[in-house]
Formats: sequence, C-alpha cells, structure tokens
Amino acid sequence: MQNIVVFGASGQLGQCLKKVAAVKGITSMFFPPESEANILDAGLLNKVFEQYKPAYVINCAAYTAVDKAEDDIDLARKINKTGAKNLAIQCKAHDAVLVQISTDFVFRGDVPSPLAEDDIAEPISIYGLTKLEGEQEVATILPAHYIIRTSWLYSEFANNFVKTMLKLGAERDELKIIVDQVGTPTYAIDLAGAILDIIASGQGNYGTYHYSNEGVTSWYDFAKGIFDLSNTQVKVYPIRTSEYPTRATRPAFSVMDKSKIKKTFGIGIPYWRDSLKVCIEALESAQ
Repeated sequence: MQNIVVFGASGQLGQCLKKVAAVKGITSMFFPPESEANILDAGLLNKVFEQYKPAYVINCAAYTAVDKAEDDIDLARKINKTGAKNLAIQCKAHDAVLVQISTDFVFRGDVPSPLAEDDIAEPISIYGLTKLEGEQEVATILPAHYIIRTSWLYSEFANNFVKTMLKLGAERDELKIIVDQVGTPTYAIDLAGAILDIIASGQGNYGTYHYSNEGVTSWYDFAKGIFDLSNTQVKVYPIRTSEYPTRATRPAFSVMDKSKIKKTFGIGIPYWRDSLKVCIEALESAQ
C-alpha cells in the first residue's frame, strides 16, 4: 500500500487507525506527533509531506469541544477550517488524496428522516459551522478528497461518552440522561476500518460520504446499552434537552443515511449495539 499519513494521531480516531493498521499488517502508515505535524504550521506541514511523500492523508485533527467552541470561535475556526485548508493545499501540491473527517453537527437536525450527503447543511453550533467551513475549503481546493461525516464517536481510546458513562456508573447510584436527542453511535474502530477499506479500494470515487454504525438510538438508550452490556448497576432516568441546558445547541435528530458509502465501496456496517459490546469487552480486557 502507498504511504498514508495521519494528522491528529494522538486523538481517538488516530489511535484507532493505528490499532486497525497493526491488525491489518499495514506498515506504510505514519502517525507523526503534533509537534512535528501541526496543521496550522505550513512550514512543518511541508516538511511532513517531503519526508513521508504520502499518497493519502487522513485528517483526524479537530477542535471538538462543542460547548467551549461557542466562546472560543477563533481557535475552533483556525483548527477546523484553516487547518483543513492548509492540508488541502499541501495535498494538491504533493498530489495526495485527503480524507477529511467531519460530523453530523453540520446539519440542523430538526427533521426526523435519515440525512443524506446532499441534504442542506445548516449548522446550529460554532463547532458544526467550523467543521462545515473546513469541508468547503477542502472541496474547493482539492478535487481528490473524501469527506467522511460521522457521529457520536466512541472507543477504548481517549475521552468519550462510553468511558464517561462507565466511570459515572461506577461512582453514582443514579444518572439522568437526555432522551430527546436521537442519532447513531459510531465505534471509531469500525470507522477506521472503513477509511482504510476506502483507501485500499483505490476507486477514486471522491466526494462526501456518511458513516456511522447501523441503527437509531437516543443518548438515554445508548447509556442503558452501556450499563446493560457492562453489568453496571445504576438507575438511569430519561430527561429532555430543556432540563439540561448546554452552551451549544445540539441536533435533535442526526441519523445519517449510509447507503452511498455501502453501495460505492461495498462496506458492511455493524449494528451499533454489537459494536458497543466489542468495545466494552476490549475495555474490560484491558483492566
């Protein structure tokens, strides 16, 4: 396989890509640290491209603190928009394909119907807006790109909802979890595998794709699934979004239509609860 460079290698998806690459026996994949591969530093980026000569670049680097972004607009925009732009420029100059990771937060999420790639993107948060701006920069600058939108990402790595619930479930007798935000969890290991399958296909069917696990759930039911599969004894009560106000507004419905990625690349997608079971077993075996 041709050289692949991952930016944002220390984050959740970056670590999952490293794990999946090892399982697949991929040796031409490189994970430079941020100190050597800061997407806001054009000089450093050029050195990375000159050193590794990637045919593919995967951008996992992002500002993902959804609530904090509402007050930290400049930094969120620098990382999510300008960083993506910088990578697109380098990829064009070095004839590389860019895989840009994006989010369901680019949608308003007020219509209870699965979201397709060509549905109108209308973000309702700074995080969603800056990620959409990053998508637009990539699409404008670099024809050879894959934009992959995902949702509710979790794994055995970094901080995420599953690990937070397991921690709180062990510490508390009861929890209140939002029931009126509906979407689909995504096991980052599954997403990493799909990304590498797309690259391995060499098809060149560039454009925007949606990927999450299969099925539909609420945050409340997701939490219940986590506790059921981990045998965690904690009472969970459903609450409405209005009972738990946050700085940023979240989409109420962000289930994505995955038919395009499945049809184009022949990718099979696991059901969310099956993948959750795999993740919890991995977490338990690591203890």
